[in-house]
Amino acid sequence: MDDPVETLASPLIAAPHAFFGRRGGVSEGILAGLNVGTGSDDDPEVILENRRRAVDAVLPGAALVTVYQVHSAQVVAVDRPWTHDERRQADALVTDRPGLLLGILTADCAPVLFHDAQAGVVGAAHAGWKGAIAGVTDNTVAAMEALGARRENIAAVVGPCISQDSYEVDAGFEASFVAADTFNARFFRLGREGHAWFDLEGYVAARLEQAGVGRVGRLGEDTYSQGERFYSFRRATHRGEPGYGRQISLIGLG
Repeated sequence: MDDPVETLASPLIAAPHAFFGRRGGVSEGILAGLNVGTGSDDDPEVILENRRRAVDAVLPGAALVTVYQVHSAQVVAVDRPWTHDERRQADALVTDRPGLLLGILTADCAPVLFHDAQAGVVGAAHAGWKGAIAGVTDNTVAAMEALGARRENIAAVVGPCISQDSYEVDAGFEASFVAADTFNARFFRLGREGHAWFDLEGYVAARLEQAGVGRVGRLGEDTYSQGERFYSFRRATHRGEPGYGRQISLIGLG
């Protein structure tokens, strides 16, 4: 694809950062665009080029650091670059070291970027429903505090993810959230019999607010309904496609 790389940013975050979609990459076919997922059936050299383009759009020359995402609440503190093979199993990263670019991959789950400008600490979290209810964003805030951040000084922004209008779940899914906290009932809208519509973005934002994060934002972009802009696992599944791409969200300290 010859389109320029599309970057989405928030004025709440002063650090170099961006949420990406699929525009501006070199992948082809059903993965066309800026696919950065090494777990996808894509040419490894193409994936590397897409990752290079994303890094150059945010913090040229920075070392990209990612984790092996497992839908957990685990967070790692990053103090040096590591290779792809050295990745740790976790779903969030934090750092206070300049020149490192923290990366989170998503394809419907919510990416969350964090920044405490006063302390010079950043974070990135992958908040799928499993990690979100387990507390991945709470743990990211705590890990940032361990590096000197203060939660009231942190800005956190929820990036493109599947919207409530596109996220149908069954009654058991809803019951598990409400059992964890009756407050969570507000994130479900009644659907067809035995089903409901879940507001992942709203839930993640509420968890951030409950954690005492100073400023919380959300981009309000639906990955499922915007096929030309974003990759979506659920959309690919509904279409019976043999694979799906992943987009990346990046943040670092210059």
